[in-house]
Amino acid sequence: MSETRTRPQHGLATPADGAGRQEAAAGKDRADAAGPAVGLSIVVPVYRGAATVGRLVEALSALRPAGGLEIVLVNDGSPDESGDVCRALAARAAVPLTYLEHARNFGEHNAVMTGLRHARGAYVITMDDDLQNPPEEVLKLYDHARLGGWDVVYTRYAEKKHEGWRNLGSRFANWVADKLLDKPKGLYLSSFRCMSALVVRGVTRYSGPYPYVDGLIMQVTQRIDSIEVRHLARAEGRSNYTVARLVRLWLNLATNFSVLPLRLAILAGAAMGVLGLFGAVLVMLEAARGTTPSGWASVMTVILLLSGVQFLILGVLGEYVGRAFLSANGKPQGVVREVVSGGPAAAREAAPAADALAAPRRAGAAS
Repeated sequence: MSETRTRPQHGLATPADGAGRQEAAAGKDRADAAGPAVGLSIVVPVYRGAATVGRLVEALSALRPAGGLEIVLVNDGSPDESGDVCRALAARAAVPLTYLEHARNFGEHNAVMTGLRHARGAYVITMDDDLQNPPEEVLKLYDHARLGGWDVVYTRYAEKKHEGWRNLGSRFANWVADKLLDKPKGLYLSSFRCMSALVVRGVTRYSGPYPYVDGLIMQVTQRIDSIEVRHLARAEGRSNYTVARLVRLWLNLATNFSVLPLRLAILAGAAMGVLGLFGAVLVMLEAARGTTPSGWASVMTVILLLSGVQFLILGVLGEYVGRAFLSANGKPQGVVREVVSGGPAAAREAAPAADALAAPRRAGAAS
C-alpha cells in the first residue's frame, strides 16, 4: 500500500477560519454536486487510543458497505503514540484512510468537525476509538439511515457499560439538551451516529471555536431516528472524559445553542425583586404595629441572597460575552498539523505522480 503526505505550514488553520474555510466549503459543495466519492465515511476522533485504534481500523476495513468505505482518523493532540500508530495504519491501509493530526488538543467535538470536513461519503458515521461501539454495528446503522431515508440516525443502548458517574453525567446532558435544544423528545444523543452528506454540509458551515455537533445537527434537520445497538465495556484504559470536560460540554450546549440561561437569569432577577417587595411590605407592617423590625440577621440574609443571584447572572452574561469575544478574535476551531492519505486510492494517486517525476529522467537518459 502507499501513502501521500501533506504538511501544512506550522500554525495553518483548518477550514475553520475565514477565507480558507469558505474556500473549503465551496470546494466541498462542488465535490458533492459531482456526487460522493464513497458510500460511507467513518470519522474517528483519536485521543489516547494507541492501544485500540489499530483493532478498530482492522475491523472496520473488513466491512463491505454499499458504495464502499473510507476511514478518517483525527488525532486530537493525543499525548501517547497514537500518531505513530495512525501513520502506520495509513501506510498499510486496505481501504482509503485519511489521517489528520491536530496541532494541539482542541476537544472531541472540534476533532469530529475536522474529520467531517475531510469526509467524502454519502453518509458519515462518527464513533469513538475505544471499541465500546462494536464495529459490526456500523452496517446496521448505515443501512437504517440509507434505506430509511433518514438524515440522521442516533444509537441508543439497552445497557451502557460506562462508569456510574459517567452514566449520570450523560443522563444530565441529555436532560439539559431536552430543555435547550429543539430535538425530538426522548431522543438519546450518542457520539455513535450516522449523518447524510446534506447534514454534514450544514454542520460544517459552523466556524466558531465551541462546536457542539448535536446542537448543530438539530439546527439543520428534524428527520432523525434512532436504533438500539450493543455497548461493550471499555477494551483498554479508562474514559478520557472527566468532570471538567463534561462541564465544558454542558457550557457549549447551554451558551452556544440557546438563550434560555439568559431568560432564566431574567426570571431569577424578577423573583428576587418580588421577594424583596414582599419583605419590604412585611417590614412596614411590623413597623406599623409598633414592633421594632428584625435587624442584622434578616438584613444579612437578604443581602447574601441577592448578591448570590446577582453574581450568578453576571457569570452567565460573562460566559456569553467571553465566548463572543473569543469567536470575534478568531480563536480557531482546529489547526491541522499534518494530513496523511493511505490505502488503495492513495496508491492510485501516487502512481501518476511517480511517473511524472520519472519521465524527465528517462528523457534525459535518452538524450
